[in-house]
Amino acid sequence: EHTINTMVSETLRLLPRLTRSLSSLICHKTKGNPLFVSHLMLSLSKEGLLRPSLSRRRWEWEMEKIEDRELPDDVAMFLNNSIMELPDGVQSSLCILSCFGASADVSLIETLERALHQNIRDDLDVAVMKGLLDIIGNQYRFSHDRIQEATYNMMEDGTRRLFHFTYGLSLASLSIEEGCDGSLFIAVNQLNLGGPAIVQDPSQSFTVAGMNLRAGKKALGMSDFKTALSYMNHGISFLREHHWG
Repeated sequence: EHTINTMVSETLRLLPRLTRSLSSLICHKTKGNPLFVSHLMLSLSKEGLLRPSLSRRRWEWEMEKIEDRELPDDVAMFLNNSIMELPDGVQSSLCILSCFGASADVSLIETLERALHQNIRDDLDVAVMKGLLDIIGNQYRFSHDRIQEATYNMMEDGTRRLFHFTYGLSLASLSIEEGCDGSLFIAVNQLNLGGPAIVQDPSQSFTVAGMNLRAGKKALGMSDFKTALSYMNHGISFLREHHWG
């Protein structure tokens, strides 16, 4: 927050003590992401919420209106442009990460590298240097949820579903090959996000139904009955109608 206040005070040419409340609010809204700070300030200026006062001979702002203001709509466009400027490999790795939510453990990334035969970490490290990702502990985390959202939405719905299904199958195959159930839930969740409509080979339907059954039984063993039921229902949804004939 101190760094953001320094940035805001220097931009507005005001003493840090005068900008502390504004910078605190901006920091909260942008989660301290430098990419967003300058863009948000520019948007606030365009909207007249942050403006120069001729009578006071300094910048002034409307705290209550800024507090109620969501991140501007053009942030998505700004983020898309920022992501599209990255090398193709970095874009691809960011898309992979976005399919797993706001963050992913380094161990999962390493598992994905083995499953997909693709170097992902080096690309993600580039995204870290660009301020799009943070490394917190043993996790790669999108530095703002709007970045994850923008990356995920760059893919069409059908493409996202195909990627989810592909990642799920790859993780499931590796899990069986290495005799480790550690990524079972993650693999099955990805398969379910892909959904039955993405299945082309009927044999895959039985495979995915079986994976959901395994995940459901494992959840039952953990006394997580709600999750177990969800896996069972997902498994049934992958079975063709003629299976019940």
